[in-house]
Amino acid sequence: MHTCAYSSSIIYDSTRDVKRRMKFKDFMPVLKTATAFKSPLFEMTQTTPTCLWNDSACIEELTYSIEHGAVGATCNPSIAVSVVKQEMNVWKPRMQELVAKHTSATEDEIAWMVIEEMSANAARLLKPVFDKEKGRNGRLSIQTDPHNYRNTAAMLAQALRFNTLAPNMIVKIAATRAGIAAMEEATYHGVSINATVSFTLPQAIAVAEAVERGLKRREAEGLDISTMGPVCTLMVGRLDDWLKLLHDKHNLSVDPGYLEWAGVAVFKKAYRIFRERGYRLRLLSAAFRNHMHWSEFIGGDVVISPPCAWQRRYNKSDVEVISRIDTPVDPKIVDTLLKQFPDFKRAYSENGLTLEEFDTFGSTRRTLRQFIAACAEMSAIVRDVMLPNPDTE
Repeated sequence: MHTCAYSSSIIYDSTRDVKRRMKFKDFMPVLKTATAFKSPLFEMTQTTPTCLWNDSACIEELTYSIEHGAVGATCNPSIAVSVVKQEMNVWKPRMQELVAKHTSATEDEIAWMVIEEMSANAARLLKPVFDKEKGRNGRLSIQTDPHNYRNTAAMLAQALRFNTLAPNMIVKIAATRAGIAAMEEATYHGVSINATVSFTLPQAIAVAEAVERGLKRREAEGLDISTMGPVCTLMVGRLDDWLKLLHDKHNLSVDPGYLEWAGVAVFKKAYRIFRERGYRLRLLSAAFRNHMHWSEFIGGDVVISPPCAWQRRYNKSDVEVISRIDTPVDPKIVDTLLKQFPDFKRAYSENGLTLEEFDTFGSTRRTLRQFIAACAEMSAIVRDVMLPNPDTE
């Protein structure tokens, strides 16, 4: 069973907007003390409301993850490059076929054909979960072109296209100024969105409010929302990375252990606010750097989406699977980070960033640059198939 699929969840009712909640303690099985689970991640998926998604569209890795309780998966430009390299025996001949068929297509266009096909293939593995859980899980998350992070119309158009690739797609849109507007419109059009390039509390709240606006517009027109499953990613490890860079750049002296808690602190605060306000989307933890990016969120009605390599680490660990989501981060750590790092204060405070400042936050710029570079790398891989280098033949 997939306990996370129905525990602590919000059940949508398009006519009454009823929100029913089941509490973690109400279904925590006594069986846990008597049953040996195959892995810590599998135990989490069977005994808590916390869901596991796989941070890759690689078929081999997704298969492993599903065996340990995964009910979803994600893809982005960096992941797509990694999958092509891992599965080159599959994708090189397929790229050759696409190049031969689409005689006027550019290398960028072929690259996106590969990404779309890769995502649709992975989505098929998750379709049984999608059907069983009626859209809340069982989705493959595909990312819109990061080049378009300033263009609402372009992100929306691509989101609508991606939504047709398979019935169980969820579309990643960057939490930039233009992306927030695209999220509302995509939600209104029935697309389940996954906010990405998101690191801060202001971004998470802006995403939640945009999704709420989109859902309410659908409800007002009598449109169905019962099978939608939106999420908001917080890339917790990337916030930590940014503060560590600032720590070294400005010659600060802070206990390095404190810097491992920044993303965790933001995630936990966002989770508390989401519950208080009844936002109808879940938080998703991504960008893993240590076990706390998993273990500190156990027990929450959230998604964790680690790469397969981190899943294997977690499954070999002796970290106890207990609920920690409501255990606060040590106030001393939070106070130190607030005093030493203005960017942590901006990330941790509800009004720490304006909508216009989402695009210029350090983690945003670094991540967008990486994703855009990955798109270029994917196109270069296609180029070697489409236009082989004669100097190396």
